[in-house]
Amino acid sequence: MVKLKRHASTCQTKNVKVDANQHGVFMTPAQCRAARGLIEWSQSELAAAANVGLSTLRNFEAGRSVPMANNMAAIRAALEAAGVKFIPQNGGGPGVRLNKIQED
Repeated sequence: MVKLKRHASTCQTKNVKVDANQHGVFMTPAQCRAARGLIEWSQSELAAAANVGLSTLRNFEAGRSVPMANNMAAIRAALEAAGVKFIPQNGGGPGVRLNKIQED
């Protein structure tokens, strides 16, 4: 389980617990934001590609809530279909990168 902290403008700490066993798919809000940055998608574009509500994505990326399992899986699947590879926790922390481009 990873415990994520986000500091709001009021300096209150919000905790969102993301459990791979609970959701079947592990992705942190930071991984989601970084993945969008790699493929230059807005939150609206990702929400549309994943067929989830924009507020679902915004709340997850802001650390306010964790999406339902089906929504989390859809968000990750949309990012993976766009060429993002998720890197698991391996001592250096979870991350993202682009898949290697196949050259002819």
